[in-house]
Parts: sequence; structure tokens; C-alpha cells
Amino acid sequence: MTHKQFLRLNNLFHMHEFFRFLHAIQKNTFTFVSREMDLLRQHIKPGEVYRRSDLEYYSTAIDRHLATLTKDGTLIKLNQGLYYAPKQSKFGVVPPDDRQVVERFLKDEDFLLVSPNTFNSLGLGLTQLYNTTWVYNHKRKGEFQLNGKTFEFKLKSSFPKIITREYLLVDLLNNIEDLAEDQSQTLDKLPNNIDSFNADALMKATQLYGNGKTKRKLKSIVRYVFQHA
Repeated sequence: MTHKQFLRLNNLFHMHEFFRFLHAIQKNTFTFVSREMDLLRQHIKPGEVYRRSDLEYYSTAIDRHLATLTKDGTLIKLNQGLYYAPKQSKFGVVPPDDRQVVERFLKDEDFLLVSPNTFNSLGLGLTQLYNTTWVYNHKRKGEFQLNGKTFEFKLKSSFPKIITREYLLVDLLNNIEDLAEDQSQTLDKLPNNIDSFNADALMKATQLYGNGKTKRKLKSIVRYVFQHA
């Protein structure tokens, strides 16, 4: 064997070892990525809403993994950095719960969802329908699109955990100037309907959550009703 032939064989041997080395790296990398994806899938539960930041703890390539999971239907990308793991029912995909979407967006459980459409249930002749939901909270202000719906975030110092008819009346009066309703007609009907509310609960809700105008208006109406009972 000539020296040139020896060098050629030696080069081929090293090239062969080099490609074996590359193959081993690729194989290990693929195994690592697969394990990361499996770990990520283990922490995704159907019916849950996630922020990108919730999931990046389980991945070193979160954007690539989220793209893969969105493509294969494991996740549905909403907006504002939110993802939904779809839950199936016999009727199809169950949409994400509004409260859960808002909770993940705010990163806070302390808020109250109020639909101005619920004012129509108070028996005061209100009929307008609105395509927005108010979010009373302590952290954010402004209008945001979440899961194709409009949410208007309003900063409030206090609000109840649950909505009662009495609180709803107080909230109606707090916001009456911003509603597409005839204010005078609504206020004119209130004295004749005030006895449909629990008086003690109404006064408590008024003191805790009513603005200045609401407090004065309700006190005036309640006094008038009591005097003419």
C-alpha cells in the first residue's frame, strides 16, 4: 500500500467516525426533545387554559413545542399569550370558561364578571343588549379581546364575591349614565319596584359599593317609599 493510499484510507476512517459521532448527537438530541415534549404533554389537561409562561417551565424550546402542540390540536391558541387545551363532549369541543380565561390573563383570582345584559332581569324595563363583559378587578384597566369576546376591565377598590339582585341594582345606578337606556324612565319605575328587593341587603350593598349619586338616589327612594307605605 502506498503512502497516498494509506492517507486516503485514514481520512475515510476519520470521516466515518465523524458521521457516527454526528448521528449519535442527532439521536440523543431527538431523544431529549421527545422526552421534553412528553413531559410538556403530561402537564396539559383538557379543559384548562394556560399562559405561555405556565408551560415554559417544562420546555427549553417552548415556542417550537407550542407550535407543534397547536398544529396537532393538543392546544388551541387564543390570544394575549393564552392557550386552551380543548375538552371534548358528545357535541364537540367545549369552549373555555370565561372566568378561567380571565383568571389566567390577570394571573389573579380576585375579580368579578358582570354582564350589563343582566340589568334587564331587574324588572325596570331595560331591554338593551351588549356584547361586552365588565371585569371588576384590582390590576388592569382597558378593553381586551379574549377568546373572541370583548372584556372591559375596570379598576374597583371593592366588589362582592357573588352578584345579588341588590348589588345588581346598585351597579346599574353606578353605571346608568354609560348605558344605552332612557335614564328617566328607569328611575321613574324604581320606586314602584323597590319593594321587590331585600331592604337590608340593598342598604348594605349601597353603603359598600355605591357611588355618591347612587347612595343619594336610593336613600331618597327608600325614604319616599317608607313615608308613603
